[in-house]
Amino acid sequence: MNKTRLEAFSDGVLAIIITIMVLEIKVPEGHEFADLKPLIPKFLSYVLSFIYVGIYWNNHHYLIHSLSKINGKILWANLHLLFWLSLIPVATGWMGEHNFAKASMTLYGVVLLLSSVAYFILQRIIIISEGKNSVIAKAIGKDVKGNVSSILYIVGIAFSFYNEWISGAAYFTVALLWLIPDKRIERVFTSKN
Repeated sequence: MNKTRLEAFSDGVLAIIITIMVLEIKVPEGHEFADLKPLIPKFLSYVLSFIYVGIYWNNHHYLIHSLSKINGKILWANLHLLFWLSLIPVATGWMGEHNFAKASMTLYGVVLLLSSVAYFILQRIIIISEGKNSVIAKAIGKDVKGNVSSILYIVGIAFSFYNEWISGAAYFTVALLWLIPDKRIERVFTSKN
């Protein structure tokens, strides 16, 4: 298998994940703007999850772009990542349906944490496959953003049992952290070409 096929398959799965999430937002029965009010929690949870899926899509592109060869470990690690990402619509729907209730915030955080663990595993397998002096290894470096994200997910999960606002703030902070473009990766890939 070449990397183009792997990337196309992954892109398709991520597109389906986004589609499933937006289909959870049902059209209101009424015809007044006030009828949209019950949709606010669903819409906010959708926006946050859309951002997360977009972040994974963007970073996944760089990972796959860095590959010179595909092996079975990479295929399985990629499927592992897609498995956890495919649970985001369930967690998003539950969170939005129940106005960010504590249990839904816990599940959301667990899915985000396990998605980040799966991404880390895929990243490590690619670095091992490509070599410690590879372009991607240089770009990732010590992965401070990844480590900080994992800590914030754990904080969010822990606080979800006590205060869903703090939990939500932790998850939102991770999204903001990754929305800021990572110039290291672009710089390394630009200098390669």
